[in-house]
Amino acid sequence: MNLNELKTRLPDYAKDLRLNLDSVLSETGAPGLNARQIGIIALASAIASRHAPLTAAVNQHFAGTLSEAEANAARAAAAIMGMNNIYYRFNHLVGDAEYGKLRANLRMNVMANPGCEKVDFELASLAVSAINGCGMCLESHEKTLRKHEVPVLTIQSAARIAAVIHAVAVASEQADAAAKGAADAVDSEQVDVAA
Repeated sequence: MNLNELKTRLPDYAKDLRLNLDSVLSETGAPGLNARQIGIIALASAIASRHAPLTAAVNQHFAGTLSEAEANAARAAAAIMGMNNIYYRFNHLVGDAEYGKLRANLRMNVMANPGCEKVDFELASLAVSAINGCGMCLESHEKTLRKHEVPVLTIQSAARIAAVIHAVAVASEQADAAAKGAADAVDSEQVDVAA
């Protein structure tokens, strides 16, 4: 299923998401980002949102825009943030400064050589951290981006992509579950009638 097909399957209550998705995946709707950056952020966000049909559709949508190394960088951002967001959210939420003094002892080498521009990887990491809800990581990535003189509007664009992609994943999953439930109910009625 491509991205347009996925959008048409969104229920009417998610019309805003259809419109927002078109917007944030364009350079006009994502100020400060180029098409390549939008693709990296969107793919990392789709992976972090854990809805396989959306991930496949986003991957296909940006196949002509992203190199294999850039697509892998998006995958790496989702993977490494999947680990870091949990670990650092634990440190933050426990609220005991003792944990912050300990070494993480977790390998994070991909962050030094992600396969794309450092700023692009930071934008994707920020987006995934927003989806995963790690305030500590969000702060860290936002500060790094600001040190690289990335404008606030550009950082906001990455967060908006994450928000819309995640919402589309939620709505798509709900629509899929409702369709499956309706199909199961029809099958059950047919079995009852046949009996």
